[in-house]
Order: sequence, then structure tokens, then C-alpha cells
Amino acid sequence: QVQLVESGGGLVQPGGSLRLSCAASGSIFSINAMGWYRQAPGKQRELVAAITSSGSTNYADSVKGRFTISRDNAKNTVYLQMNNLKPEDTAVYYCNRAYRSPWYWGQGTQVTVSS
Repeated sequence: QVQLVESGGGLVQPGGSLRLSCAASGSIFSINAMGWYRQAPGKQRELVAAITSSGSTNYADSVKGRFTISRDNAKNTVYLQMNNLKPEDTAVYYCNRAYRSPWYWGQGTQVTVSS
């Protein structure tokens, strides 16, 4: 079973930036599309960015133009660069497989955007 460990969250002012990282165990990482999800209090978890094994990306409309997903298959790591953060981006962010049934969820990393 793949294990996922997210990091890089924190408290940032509106307009600020953060870079999230997700380290995955297991050799099957590179053949899977990966995604960043987020869950705000009282809301369902949503997929905000995804990247295929070949590097094609897709974004939710709410983050398009502000977030960039990338991956380093040699390091089994996926990243999320978040710029121009807004208060509505506040959530716990998780990474997991995209477009297929998820692996076990990691603990996530909290992102709080507030002045």
C-alpha cells in the first residue's frame, strides 16, 4: 500500500504563496496520475489539481492561473505551488491518486489564508 506524507502548509496572508510537497512510498507512483485535494470545514473534499504520469495537468476553475502542480518521479514527490492565495483557499490539503480509486489518505497539511 502506498503511503503519502504531505508537508509545506502554514499560515499566510492573502496574496501570499506556499509550496506544498507530497512524498509517496512505493514504486507504482510514477505510473499513476496524482492529484491535490482540499477539504474546508463543513465541505466535501475536492480535487483542485491533477497531473498525469506524462505531465499533463488539469485544474479546478477556482485555482486556475494561481496554482501549479508538478511532479518528480525520481523522488516520488508531487508538488503544489500556490500563488495569490485567497481566504477561500483555507483548507486541509491532501495528495492522492487522481482519476482512480484513492489510496489510503495521509494526514494532510493545513493551509490558512488570513490577515
